[in-house]
Amino acid sequence: MKKILVVLLVAFILIQFFRIDRTNPPVNQGMDFLTIKNTPQNTANLIRNGCYDCHSNETKYPWYTNIQPIAWFLKSHIDEGRKKLNFSTFATYEPKRQAHKLYEAVEMVETGEMPLESYILGHPEAKFTTAQRDEIVRYFKSVESDIRTEYDLPPEEAKK
Repeated sequence: MKKILVVLLVAFILIQFFRIDRTNPPVNQGMDFLTIKNTPQNTANLIRNGCYDCHSNETKYPWYTNIQPIAWFLKSHIDEGRKKLNFSTFATYEPKRQAHKLYEAVEMVETGEMPLESYILGHPEAKFTTAQRDEIVRYFKSVESDIRTEYDLPPEEAKK
């Protein structure tokens, strides 16, 4: 038993040398969702608090991202989040993709799937009240509708 604990301790120490890259890609405010859509400040703050750490190039890495394997887990979530929706590069999306991403965001926020419960544990400011959740949903729906109207895109079909 003692040998196992020593091996685990040595392994834990060794993995600390394999750090994640905590460098954020550059941010061009002219491509950022909140900027290009002139998001009202209160709504922008909610979106920043609940979405931007994983869904933008403005991730704020907490102290515990210095501990492996926690950092690997978080980096994986951030990379996946940016791949699915990156608010920092929103202007580069085609209008159809923009509308679809907002439709998906509405579903995720409405159902409480986003922000993730594990994220809220370390970021209590991301725990939305019902009114805050409704505000974000209304805003995303409004922007989605504006995009669909401007580019004559059909409404998203409801999933069955």
